[in-house]
Amino acid sequence: MTYADVETDAYVTQLALKAGRGDRQALDEFIGATHKDVWRLLAHLSSPDTADDLTQETFLRVLGALPRFAARSSARTWILSLARRTWVDSIRHDRARPLKSATEYEDAQATTPTSNSWSEWVDARLLIDELPEERREALILTQVLGFSYEEAAKIAGVRVGTIRSRVARARADIIAASTETNSGEDSPGLRAI
Repeated sequence: MTYADVETDAYVTQLALKAGRGDRQALDEFIGATHKDVWRLLAHLSSPDTADDLTQETFLRVLGALPRFAARSSARTWILSLARRTWVDSIRHDRARPLKSATEYEDAQATTPTSNSWSEWVDARLLIDELPEERREALILTQVLGFSYEEAAKIAGVRVGTIRSRVARARADIIAASTETNSGEDSPGLRAI
């Protein structure tokens, strides 16, 4: 993390504190400063299609929680933790809903991409999507969004060692799945993950 990043985080934290005390302009600036990060995290954890709804839900929660924000961590870390919880809650909600009808299931299967002409990053994304939720989250936070292991641990609410092991296992899972898919030839882009 650079000095500019630390300075930006400090500024965003100050905006959150002011917004929590009722400053509307600070609230607008805080939302503007964090919206993109929240959407990116949720798009990677779920999908770009659902990221908009989850982002909106996150900011509704933020509005209720801002008065209690005490700056024990940076506001960016705090809001991404709320976004993560929103995502987890959406998964729980989806699992509690009845299974799709046969027609919906067949429609979903028919629209599943099967072409080998997709670019390599789509293949990587599909492999990442197949990871268990905890490993996918750790990998996305550290390798895609660029958070340090310490920051990712705060966002996920776990220890740093847990994040490190989840990332290592996620990488191993991706390499194994890639090897199975490509008959022993893993692609250069996947080795970078």
